[in-house]
Amino acid sequence: MVAESRQVSTHQVEIATGERFAFGENWTRFLAVLDDKRIDEAVASLKDKLEIDSLEGKTFLDIGSGSGLFSLAARKLGARVHSFDFDPNSVACTAELKKRYFPGDNNWIVQEGSALDHEFVSSLGQFDIVYSWGVLHHTGQMWKGLENAAIPVAPDGKLFVAIYNDTGTQSLRWRWIKKTYNQLPRLLRSPFAMLAIAPDEMKSAIRATIKLRPDQYIRSWTNYDQNNRGMSRWHDIIDWVGGYPYEVATPEEIFDFYRKRGFTLTKLKSGKVGLGCNEFVFQKEQAAK
Repeated sequence: MVAESRQVSTHQVEIATGERFAFGENWTRFLAVLDDKRIDEAVASLKDKLEIDSLEGKTFLDIGSGSGLFSLAARKLGARVHSFDFDPNSVACTAELKKRYFPGDNNWIVQEGSALDHEFVSSLGQFDIVYSWGVLHHTGQMWKGLENAAIPVAPDGKLFVAIYNDTGTQSLRWRWIKKTYNQLPRLLRSPFAMLAIAPDEMKSAIRATIKLRPDQYIRSWTNYDQNNRGMSRWHDIIDWVGGYPYEVATPEEIFDFYRKRGFTLTKLKSGKVGLGCNEFVFQKEQAAK
């Protein structure tokens, strides 16, 4: 209990001092717009990336569960799910989704914990699939988080991680933007986010207009969830602009990191991601007989 209280206190202090984005608050607002369509898109995303039709009989660990959407998707696919997050509000969001869709389900555990806590992660056991999408680069100690994420992967199990792409000076500029967002008074954060994202939005709108297809830009908002893991466009923008701490890595760095730890890359998405996430699915080597 002392450790949990210290963790919550640290989390609150970091948010209050502008050293951490309140991801859980954003996810709480996202739950208000979550519908069956977005859930279906999340399920489809998992099936595609993991190259499976079902997770029946499999165990699934969601490191940094956020809204709980992908824990829900894994449970809908038949997996026994264990979700945890450092942010108490994110834990509450995940618990709310469990309550809505799988009330009283013993095959879905939701708890608070840190991806940086080696002892905690080690205590969870081993899982067929360990999932951590867009989380570990927000811990403030990304490489430690990546190291710990490998611990609970069972032999022959899969590790699915997504990490922000390193684009050099552009990444450094966005680190400043993200830090600035979190240090602003709350009333100024949304306007600042709109200002920060405006240049990219204007470019997208202009390109669509030049092609005489302004409807393409409009659909990038109205159909956003179909190509973005069931997410909402605005909540993703706030998550992006405010997402701090913020670390990045090249695809080669992530590949080499896990290769040295006995993992084989089975699927990669890294082309044309820009500042976004490179996605990796690794498979852990089987234990020697």
